[in-house]
Amino acid sequence: MDCSNFMEHVFEYLDGEMTESDCEDFARHLRECPPCLDEYQRDQALKALIRRSCACEQAPVQLRTQIIASITIEYGR
Repeated sequence: MDCSNFMEHVFEYLDGEMTESDCEDFARHLRECPPCLDEYQRDQALKALIRRSCACEQAPVQLRTQIIASITIEYGR
């Protein structure tokens, strides 16, 4: 895995959306590439901050519906 590929998939890794094999490749890249490890740690901290800050807020039903529709359209192609 090269660094540009890493950056394209960092949130898939953080969200547990990768196959076991891809996770192993990703973790290996993190061990071997300090700049990518730094980026991963920043993204991990950002997700944790957002989770803590927004945990008590729930998106309005209309917004959730629009997001789900957008995802369906984008990935249903």
